Amino acid sequence: MAEDSDIGMVTEVLPKGMVRVRLDDGRVIRAGLSTAAKHGMVRLLKGDRVRVKISLYDSQRAQITQKISS
Repeated sequence: MAEDSDIGMVTEVLPKGMVRVRLDDGRVIRAGLSTAAKHGMVRLLKGDRVRVKISLYDSQRAQITQKISS
């Protein structure tokens, strides 16, 4: 597990495999699936909890690294 990862909830499913995620600290970002998650055939729906790794270059973009089971 990466130190710079945050946890949030999927609020909207966007086209081309992107989702909008509201982080626990209140920020809203746009995120896509990591390559490992794509190979694992992860399906994301509104309301799913996910762990994201925020980009160092753009704080509004992230990669979903894990779907958290509830």
